[in-house]
Amino acid sequence: MNPAGEEELIARCRRGDAAGWDELLDRHYDAVGRFIFQLSPDLTREDVEEISQEVFLTVVRNLASFRGASALQTWLFRIAANKARDFLERRRAAKRGGGRPPVSLQAEDPETGLAIDPPSPAAGPDELLVSDERAALLREALDQLGDPCREILELRYFGDLSYDEIAAALSLNPKTVSSRLSKCLARLEIVAESVFAAEKPARFPV
Repeated sequence: MNPAGEEELIARCRRGDAAGWDELLDRHYDAVGRFIFQLSPDLTREDVEEISQEVFLTVVRNLASFRGASALQTWLFRIAANKARDFLERRRAAKRGGGRPPVSLQAEDPETGLAIDPPSPAAGPDELLVSDERAALLREALDQLGDPCREILELRYFGDLSYDEIAAALSLNPKTVSSRLSKCLARLEIVAESVFAAEKPARFPV
Protein backbone atom coordinates (compact mmCIF):
# COMPACT_ATOMS: atom_id res chain seq x y z
CA MET A 1 0.00 0.00 0.00
CA ASN A 2 1.31 3.46 -0.88
CA PRO A 3 1.87 5.96 1.98
CA ALA A 4 -1.21 7.99 1.08
CA GLY A 5 -3.38 4.87 1.06
CA GLU A 6 -1.94 3.74 4.39
CA GLU A 7 -2.61 7.13 5.95
CA GLU A 8 -6.21 7.02 4.75
CA LEU A 9 -6.66 3.50 6.15
CA ILE A 10 -5.28 4.59 9.52
CA ALA A 11 -7.57 7.63 9.51
CA ARG A 12 -10.58 5.41 8.82
CA CYS A 13 -9.65 3.13 11.72
CA ARG A 14 -9.25 6.10 14.03
CA ARG A 15 -12.76 7.21 13.08
CA GLY A 16 -14.07 3.80 14.15
CA ASP A 17 -14.73 2.55 10.62
CA ALA A 18 -15.32 -1.22 11.04
CA ALA A 19 -14.53 -1.90 7.38
CA GLY A 20 -11.24 -0.04 7.84
CA TRP A 21 -10.28 -2.28 10.74
CA ASP A 22 -11.20 -5.36 8.71
CA GLU A 23 -8.95 -4.14 5.90
CA LEU A 24 -6.08 -3.46 8.30
CA LEU A 25 -6.36 -6.99 9.70
CA ASP A 26 -6.59 -8.52 6.23
CA ARG A 27 -3.45 -6.68 5.14
CA HIS A 28 -1.26 -7.28 8.18
CA TYR A 29 -2.48 -10.20 10.32
CA ASP A 30 -0.70 -12.97 8.39
CA ALA A 31 2.57 -11.03 8.14
CA VAL A 32 2.55 -10.41 11.88
CA GLY A 33 1.87 -14.12 12.47
CA ARG A 34 4.81 -15.16 10.28
CA PHE A 35 7.07 -12.67 12.04
CA ILE A 36 6.07 -13.96 15.49
CA PHE A 37 6.50 -17.59 14.45
CA GLN A 38 10.09 -16.95 13.40
CA LEU A 39 11.01 -15.36 16.73
CA SER A 40 11.10 -18.69 18.59
CA PRO A 41 10.89 -22.37 17.59
CA ASP A 42 9.09 -23.02 20.89
CA LEU A 43 5.96 -21.22 19.73
CA THR A 44 3.04 -23.36 18.60
CA ARG A 45 0.39 -22.18 16.18
CA GLU A 46 -1.89 -21.60 19.17
CA ASP A 47 0.79 -19.43 20.77
CA VAL A 48 1.18 -17.42 17.56
CA GLU A 49 -2.58 -16.90 17.39
CA GLU A 50 -2.71 -15.76 21.01
CA ILE A 51 0.19 -13.34 20.62
CA SER A 52 -1.23 -12.00 17.34
CA GLN A 53 -4.50 -11.23 19.08
CA GLU A 54 -2.61 -9.40 21.82
CA VAL A 55 -0.76 -7.40 19.18
CA PHE A 56 -3.90 -6.22 17.45
CA LEU A 57 -5.67 -5.47 20.72
CA THR A 58 -2.72 -3.21 21.50
CA VAL A 59 -3.05 -1.64 18.07
CA VAL A 60 -6.76 -0.96 18.63
CA ARG A 61 -5.98 0.73 21.94
CA ASN A 62 -2.95 2.68 20.76
CA LEU A 63 -3.44 3.53 17.09
CA ALA A 64 -4.08 7.14 18.07
CA SER A 65 -0.48 7.34 19.33
CA PHE A 66 1.00 6.10 16.03
CA ARG A 67 2.70 9.10 14.42
CA GLY A 68 3.68 7.55 11.10
CA ALA A 69 7.45 7.95 11.55
CA SER A 70 7.77 4.40 10.19
CA ALA A 71 5.53 2.18 8.09
CA LEU A 72 2.55 0.73 9.91
CA GLN A 73 3.83 -2.82 9.44
CA THR A 74 7.17 -1.88 11.00
CA TRP A 75 5.32 -0.52 14.03
CA LEU A 76 3.29 -3.73 14.19
CA PHE A 77 6.45 -5.84 14.09
CA ARG A 78 7.96 -3.90 17.00
CA ILE A 79 4.79 -4.46 19.04
CA ALA A 80 4.82 -8.13 18.02
CA ALA A 81 8.44 -8.59 19.12
CA ASN A 82 7.64 -7.11 22.53
CA LYS A 83 4.47 -9.20 22.95
CA ALA A 84 6.26 -12.39 21.92
CA ARG A 85 9.07 -11.64 24.35
CA ASP A 86 6.57 -11.04 27.17
CA PHE A 87 4.76 -14.28 26.28
CA LEU A 88 7.98 -16.31 26.35
CA GLU A 89 9.01 -14.74 29.65
CA ARG A 90 5.66 -15.72 31.16
CA ARG A 91 6.17 -19.24 29.83
CA ARG A 92 9.64 -19.49 31.36
CA ALA A 93 8.22 -18.33 34.67
CA ALA A 94 5.49 -20.99 34.40
CA LYS A 95 8.12 -23.64 33.60
CA ARG A 96 9.95 -22.83 36.78
CA GLY A 97 6.74 -23.62 38.61
CA GLY A 98 5.72 -26.78 36.81
CA GLY A 99 4.88 -28.29 33.44
CA ARG A 100 6.69 -28.09 30.15
CA PRO A 101 4.76 -26.61 27.19
CA PRO A 102 4.52 -28.64 23.98
CA VAL A 103 6.79 -27.84 21.03
CA SER A 104 5.14 -27.91 17.62
CA LEU A 105 7.17 -29.18 14.67
CA GLN A 106 4.33 -28.55 12.23
CA ALA A 107 2.95 -25.01 12.24
CA GLU A 108 0.39 -24.97 9.42
CA ASP A 109 -3.15 -24.17 10.49
CA PRO A 110 -5.80 -24.13 7.73
CA GLU A 111 -8.45 -22.92 10.19
CA THR A 112 -6.75 -19.73 11.40
CA GLY A 113 -5.54 -18.60 7.99
CA LEU A 114 -2.02 -17.87 9.28
CA ALA A 115 0.32 -18.36 6.33
CA ILE A 116 3.17 -19.77 8.39
CA ASP A 117 6.06 -21.44 6.58
CA PRO A 118 6.95 -24.69 8.42
CA PRO A 119 10.18 -26.65 7.82
CA SER A 120 10.37 -28.39 4.46
CA PRO A 121 8.06 -31.42 4.24
CA ALA A 122 10.92 -33.29 2.58
CA ALA A 123 12.84 -33.41 5.86
CA GLY A 124 12.34 -36.31 8.24
CA PRO A 125 11.30 -35.94 11.90
CA ASP A 126 14.90 -36.34 13.09
CA GLU A 127 16.06 -33.54 10.80
CA LEU A 128 13.20 -31.33 11.95
CA LEU A 129 14.14 -31.93 15.58
CA VAL A 130 17.76 -30.97 14.95
CA SER A 131 16.60 -27.89 13.03
CA ASP A 132 14.33 -26.84 15.90
CA GLU A 133 17.10 -27.35 18.46
CA ARG A 134 19.53 -25.27 16.43
CA ALA A 135 16.88 -22.56 16.07
CA ALA A 136 16.36 -22.64 19.83
CA LEU A 137 20.09 -22.16 20.36
CA LEU A 138 20.12 -19.25 17.93
CA ARG A 139 17.18 -17.72 19.82
CA GLU A 140 19.14 -18.14 23.06
CA ALA A 141 22.13 -16.39 21.48
CA LEU A 142 19.90 -13.50 20.38
CA ASP A 143 18.49 -13.21 23.89
CA GLN A 144 21.99 -13.09 25.34
CA LEU A 145 22.94 -10.45 22.79
CA GLY A 146 20.14 -8.21 24.06
CA ASP A 147 18.93 -4.88 22.71
CA PRO A 148 19.60 -2.89 20.58
CA CYS A 149 21.22 -5.68 18.52
CA ARG A 150 18.40 -8.13 19.09
CA GLU A 151 15.78 -5.66 17.86
CA ILE A 152 17.63 -4.63 14.70
CA LEU A 153 18.41 -8.26 13.79
CA GLU A 154 14.81 -9.33 14.35
CA LEU A 155 13.47 -6.53 12.16
CA ARG A 156 15.97 -7.26 9.38
CA TYR A 157 16.01 -11.05 9.27
CA PHE A 158 12.68 -12.06 10.80
CA GLY A 159 10.64 -9.08 9.66
CA ASP A 160 12.48 -8.81 6.31
CA LEU A 161 12.50 -5.02 6.54
CA SER A 162 14.70 -2.89 4.33
CA TYR A 163 17.47 -0.70 5.74
CA ASP A 164 15.29 2.34 5.10
CA GLU A 165 12.34 0.82 6.98
CA ILE A 166 14.55 -0.12 9.92
CA ALA A 167 16.06 3.35 9.90
CA ALA A 168 12.60 4.90 10.10
CA ALA A 169 11.49 2.52 12.86
CA LEU A 170 14.56 3.11 15.02
CA SER A 171 15.16 6.77 14.12
CA LEU A 172 18.54 5.99 12.60
CA ASN A 173 20.38 6.89 9.40
CA PRO A 174 20.33 4.02 6.86
CA LYS A 175 24.14 4.01 6.87
CA THR A 176 24.05 3.64 10.63
CA VAL A 177 21.67 0.71 10.22
CA SER A 178 24.10 -0.98 7.83
CA SER A 179 27.03 -0.41 10.16
CA ARG A 180 25.12 -1.55 13.24
CA LEU A 181 23.86 -4.68 11.50
CA SER A 182 27.41 -5.65 10.55
CA LYS A 183 28.64 -5.14 14.10
CA CYS A 184 25.65 -6.96 15.58
CA LEU A 185 26.09 -9.92 13.24
CA ALA A 186 29.74 -10.15 14.28
CA ARG A 187 28.73 -10.07 17.95
CA LEU A 188 25.99 -12.65 17.34
CA GLU A 189 28.48 -15.01 15.73
CA ILE A 190 30.71 -14.84 18.81
CA VAL A 191 27.80 -15.36 21.22
CA ALA A 192 26.29 -18.14 19.08
CA GLU A 193 29.60 -20.04 18.96
CA SER A 194 29.70 -19.98 22.75
CA VAL A 195 26.06 -21.07 23.10
CA PHE A 196 26.36 -23.88 20.55
CA ALA A 197 29.61 -25.13 22.09
CA ALA A 198 28.10 -25.17 25.58
CA GLU A 199 24.95 -27.03 24.48
CA LYS A 200 26.45 -29.55 22.05
CA PRO A 201 27.36 -32.30 24.54
CA ALA A 202 23.88 -32.25 26.11
CA ARG A 203 21.86 -31.93 22.91
CA PHE A 204 23.94 -33.87 20.43
CA PRO A 205 25.73 -36.67 22.32
CA VAL A 206 28.31 -38.66 20.37
